Amino acid sequence: MTFNRPPPALISIVVPCFNEARSIPALLSKMNEVLKSEWQFELIFVDDGSTDETIELLRSARAIDRRVKYLSLSRNFGHQAALRAGLAAARGQVVITMDADLQHPPELLSEMIAQWRAGYDLVLTARSPDSSISFKSLTSRLFYNVMMRLSDLKLDPGSADFRLLDHSIVKILSRFDESSFFLRGIVSWLGFRQSTIRFTPHERIAGKSRYSFRKMCTLALDGLTGFSIRPLRLSIFLGMGFSVLAFLYAAYAIYVKFILLQAIPGWTSVLVSILLLGGIQLIVLGIIGEYLGKLFIQSLGRPPYLIASQELED
Repeated sequence: MTFNRPPPALISIVVPCFNEARSIPALLSKMNEVLKSEWQFELIFVDDGSTDETIELLRSARAIDRRVKYLSLSRNFGHQAALRAGLAAARGQVVITMDADLQHPPELLSEMIAQWRAGYDLVLTARSPDSSISFKSLTSRLFYNVMMRLSDLKLDPGSADFRLLDHSIVKILSRFDESSFFLRGIVSWLGFRQSTIRFTPHERIAGKSRYSFRKMCTLALDGLTGFSIRPLRLSIFLGMGFSVLAFLYAAYAIYVKFILLQAIPGWTSVLVSILLLGGIQLIVLGIIGEYLGKLFIQSLGRPPYLIASQELED
C-alpha cells in the first residue's frame, strides 16, 4: 500500500482506568513527549469505578490541559465496557485504545498512524513471542488456540487492546448492542484492511495487573460463546460418542450374562461409569446454560455501562 491519506485532523486516544492513580502522571508526561505538536489530539480517560485518587487526578489534569477529557462510570463495569464507553465518546478521525500502565509503548503511535495513512482501517498490535513461561502466558495461548478451533476467528496469541481504528470502524462498532462485548474478537470478525505491529510490552510503571484468573476465565467464556455455537455441537457429538460406548458395554454385559453364564463383578467400574457420564452431562448442561444466560441478560436490555460524570468539551 502507498500513502494515500493526509494526517488525521483529530486523534482520539481512549484509556480505560481502574485504580491507576500511580500511572496517570507518567502516562500524561509520556504522551506530551511522544505526540507531535502538529497533531491535534484528545486524551479520553474512562474511570471504571476506581476507588483510589484516579478521578481527582483526571480532574486536575483536565484543569491544566483541555485536551484531557474523562468519563467516570458509576461503578466497575469491566475493561470491555470501559473501552466501549470511550469509543462512544471519541470524535477523532482515528481512535487509538491503550492501557494506562504504559505497558503499551506510546512510541508506537507514530507507526500506527503511518499504517493508517497507508490505507489500513485497523492497525492492531500483538506482543512479540516471549520465551519465558508463566501460568498467564500458558493459559493465554491455550485460550487463543481453543478459540480459533471452535470459531472462525483468526486471533494472534499476543493480541492486545492497543489498536488504531478508523472513525468509520468506530461508527460500525456503535451498532453492536450485545451484552457480552469482546472487542478483540469483534475486530477480527469485522474484516476490512488490517495490519499488525509487533511490540515488546514495557514493565508496568506501578501496581499489578487487574486481570485476575477469574476475570480471564470470564473473558474467555465471553469470547468462546459470543462467536460460535460449536461448543453446543461438540456437546452433541460428545453425547453421541458416549451413547455408543454405553450401548457397546450393555451388549457386552448381556453377552457375558446370558451366553457365558457369568456374573460381572465390579461395582467400581459401574460407579466410575456413572460418575463419568454424570460429569459429562453436567458439562453439557453448563454449556447450554451459558448460552441461555447470555440470551436472558441480552433480553433485559440493560445498558452496558452508566456514566456518573464526564468532561468532554474542548
